[in-house]
Amino acid sequence: MDEVAKDRDAFIEANNPENPDSTLLTNIKYKILTSLQNHWQGLSVFVDYPEVPMDNNKGERSIRNPVTGRKNFYGSGSLWSSQLAAIMFSVFQTIALASLNCSHWLRIYLTACAENNGQAPADLSPFLPWKMDEDRRQQLSKPPPDTS
Repeated sequence: MDEVAKDRDAFIEANNPENPDSTLLTNIKYKILTSLQNHWQGLSVFVDYPEVPMDNNKGERSIRNPVTGRKNFYGSGSLWSSQLAAIMFSVFQTIALASLNCSHWLRIYLTACAENNGQAPADLSPFLPWKMDEDRRQQLSKPPPDTS
């Protein structure tokens, strides 16, 4: 990694944009490499700490559906709907990370809202994964029962 950093630094020194012979491409490369130089410690942390992944594919995959669907979702052109979508994606990702079935959790939550005259229940703890007892977590990890 030290040799790569030396090559990077040598290119930066040789291609300073203040040089009258520099081109637009040279200026772009210079900006990219100075950014690389500024962020080198974070970009190369995986070399010293192998438990840190070299990429962030897991994080990118987790937001793939919202990103690819953002223009297809109804109302995506308005501020309120984008805020609602962001909140719901966050809620559903939290539920999924807790290994709960999103459909079952949502059905239970919306039923509780309906029973409370269309308002959120006063006590949300039965719906928060980190406050649920193990029996409820097991129940909500499975698909909802068939009520047909």
